[in-house]
Amino acid sequence: MRPTEESSMIISIINHSRTISDEAVQEVIRAINHQIAQDFQPYWSFGATLRLEGAIGAHLNTQSLSDMRGDAVIYLVDGTNSVGASGWHTANYKDIPYGLVFLGLCEQMKEQWSITLSHEALELMGDPMGNLLVDGPHPMDHRQKVFHLFEMCDAVQCESYLIDAVAVSNFVLPSYFSPGEQLGRRNDFLGRVHEGKTLLSFGMNPGAYLNIFDPKTGHWEQPVYESDKAALLRKKIKSQVTAGRIYRRLHPDQP
Repeated sequence: MRPTEESSMIISIINHSRTISDEAVQEVIRAINHQIAQDFQPYWSFGATLRLEGAIGAHLNTQSLSDMRGDAVIYLVDGTNSVGASGWHTANYKDIPYGLVFLGLCEQMKEQWSITLSHEALELMGDPMGNLLVDGPHPMDHRQKVFHLFEMCDAVQCESYLIDAVAVSNFVLPSYFSPGEQLGRRNDFLGRVHEGKTLLSFGMNPGAYLNIFDPKTGHWEQPVYESDKAALLRKKIKSQVTAGRIYRRLHPDQP
């Protein structure tokens, strides 16, 4: 699908994987571009276009800026973690927004990598530098005011749907970040019902956890419902990652 004129942002996808072919990446990119233009942008009124960049084959150019021609970049990387990939980006691309999709991590979480790529792309559109905050209630105690990262997918990060047989991530809608509740309010794209309820504003669906900042303690938190085994497992698996946009935002003193 063709993006609208408002879709001025270009997100370069660079395939550093030796297990996923460029052809397979192109099929996923096509589905995510469809998602952005037809599903995401009508609600949010902003968008982007993903485009595969970089040299073809195993001998990828990891030193030249010519591999990226867009406004942001997402790397597809084998394995479960790569401080080198994050550090190399920081050293070479400075403040250009970026994301990382670790294929080994996706396998551990039993999540198709296309969902993770969709998630990362939508997050980059919403908050390219990972520094926007929204004041709202603590998900565990609505009487407590905290600051939520402006994330498009975290609250529904275990939910996905198909576009042309490609799985893509569910995402929240603008009303998710509004105070108070209204009966029947649509806070996420799929609107799935869990135990008789749809997603609450500033809440989490099963399998999800959030990144919030508590101004009283001065610390970041990742609240998760203790009864949500899927979310606890996901959080444990992702805790091994010491690279990426949000990690560097939450750990500014780390090398």
